[in-house]
Amino acid sequence: MSQAHTLPPRIAPVSFEGFDREFSKFSDTLGGSFARFGFAVISDHGIPQARIDAAVEAGKRFFALPEADKLKYKLPPGAGGGGQRGYTPFGVETAKGEVNYDLKEFWHVGRDLPAGHPYRDHMADNVWPDADVADFHEKVGWLFGALDAMGLKLLEAIATYLGLDRHFFDPTVDFGNSILRLLHYPPVPADGPNIRAAAHEDINVITLLLGAEEAGLEVLDRDGQWLAVNPPPGALVCNIGDMLQRLTNHKLPSTTHRVVNPAPERRGFARYSTPFFLHFNSDYLIKTLPNCVDATHPDRYPTPITANDYLLERLREIKLA
Repeated sequence: MSQAHTLPPRIAPVSFEGFDREFSKFSDTLGGSFARFGFAVISDHGIPQARIDAAVEAGKRFFALPEADKLKYKLPPGAGGGGQRGYTPFGVETAKGEVNYDLKEFWHVGRDLPAGHPYRDHMADNVWPDADVADFHEKVGWLFGALDAMGLKLLEAIATYLGLDRHFFDPTVDFGNSILRLLHYPPVPADGPNIRAAAHEDINVITLLLGAEEAGLEVLDRDGQWLAVNPPPGALVCNIGDMLQRLTNHKLPSTTHRVVNPAPERRGFARYSTPFFLHFNSDYLIKTLPNCVDATHPDRYPTPITANDYLLERLREIKLA
């Protein structure tokens, strides 16, 4: 008699159309996906694909520049808040606990702060390569704003799922040190110890990822198996970061994930993606939510920490600061 086989769990897409049509149901479905996997796949998000493509194309033109031209936009140590602005070259970022660096280079765009804002002492101004890549500022800056706005909407659903006021997170992230990362994973010539992105968890509140259709993204499930995340074309992948995991006492888990090297037939192709790392305001105190603590789930983090202190601690661990 043959042994029954169970199919691996799947992260089912959630349509963003439910945000306006049936917000309570959307919140429950989205929150349930986060509670189960730490990840959600969001279809029908409404961000214009043509404008996404234009931003990605601007990034591709930048990454195609000669190395010397790209290095003009690498900020000196301390000037970019731990690599939080401008260009970070290939061979730098290394996942926590790893020896081998990730196979990627990237560009960071952050929030533009008004003159005199108190966060300016640690949140650097953006640099823009418009002299080398026409319209980069316009196209990529637009994508930062679009993903920042989308992240705020998803936080409304998360707050409702957690039993908080729907707009609980609004004043906690309005000047957050959020980062749009344009990622370039070059072709992988051969097998080796390095992979495109070694297993890690994200530092921030939530991450919004476009461009994950090219295979490689995998999530570590609770049974220790790696699940491939293959979203429909144009869908948005969102995952919980360590800051929100800490705030919710692990009610919403920050799940380990990685980007593995491509199959042999895809090794000659580069991979591009645009994760948006949404952050709390720098002085926000990450203190465990009272409604996420009970006798069965004691507070794992009795000592609060500010978002900026936590960020700097983690950036040092991954060799960006």
